[in-house]
Amino acid sequence: MRTALTSLVGCRHPIVQTGMGYVAGARLAAATSQAGGLGVIGAATMSVAEMTAAIRRVKERTDAPFGVNLRSDADDAAARIEVLIREGVRVASFAMAPKRDLIARLKDAGVVTIPSVGARRHAEKVAGWGVDAVIVQGGEGGGHTGSVATTLLLPQVVDAVDIPVIAAGGFFDGRGLVAALAYGACGIAMGTRFLLTSDSPVPDEVKKLYLATRDTVVTTKVDGVPHRVLLTPFVASLERSRLVRAVVNGARFRRLSGLSWGEMLREGRRMRQARDLTWAQVLQAANTPVLLRAAMVEGRADLGVMASGQVVGVIDDLPSCRELIDRIMTDAETTLTHLGRTMEAP
Repeated sequence: MRTALTSLVGCRHPIVQTGMGYVAGARLAAATSQAGGLGVIGAATMSVAEMTAAIRRVKERTDAPFGVNLRSDADDAAARIEVLIREGVRVASFAMAPKRDLIARLKDAGVVTIPSVGARRHAEKVAGWGVDAVIVQGGEGGGHTGSVATTLLLPQVVDAVDIPVIAAGGFFDGRGLVAALAYGACGIAMGTRFLLTSDSPVPDEVKKLYLATRDTVVTTKVDGVPHRVLLTPFVASLERSRLVRAVVNGARFRRLSGLSWGEMLREGRRMRQARDLTWAQVLQAANTPVLLRAAMVEGRADLGVMASGQVVGVIDDLPSCRELIDRIMTDAETTLTHLGRTMEAP
């Protein structure tokens, strides 16, 4: 299936695996790209050295194109971009809009730039800045999310910009891919569905909890901004003593990241300015990497949060990335054939 996405990045199928922190490492990204999709390394939770090592591991495993997801507001964003350029990474993706100078540097080096957006005005802004494509995530998606459903947001953005649009939020099968194409998108991006594969590094006990859980909740108690996660007793407990917990987790994050308190303060100032947060919200934001790591790396679902899209309620297996992508493409072909027959019926 050839679309503007496959032509732009060189993948065989119009399917993107999103760059999930502590989940989308070299193993998952390589498996996705080798299966014909676009694998993306989630580098926002990695040091520069860890990111570089992950890029090289993917290159050892596949010759297919892949991407790296970065934080555009990180102090070392420019240095990370130079690593991507040097290592020949095909795609740079961003959860927040990258600055104009970063976009220009990537374009000069031939790196495809694809930020994620959650509103039409954000898509219009980055399109005007020269990005190559956008991922549009509706409210069904996991992690940081908005309130507008994909079925309403996607056609708004498609009509507003002249660059390829990739749909995210609520996709898990071939019918969804066909629906996204019908809305005018050039492909789909999935997070939760790729998290729940045999190639995902998430501990088995945590994957079992995902498969057994049907409910998600959007909460601001993780880091101060809307965050869709699995509804667990621990998430419910975040309503209590969240300020004390944030202070403790801020100290834990400092130890994990190797940052000094001065560097943490400067990082907090940048977050406050870039995301228009209060200092209380900045303090809460220290929760995110620690709470995600507890579940996704350490397997402590009782002490961590698990970002999840609403599609978790209809997922009941753990295929490999190849099995998943092959299944989606087969389902898409079947759906298109069925639609053709329906249109031809008297």
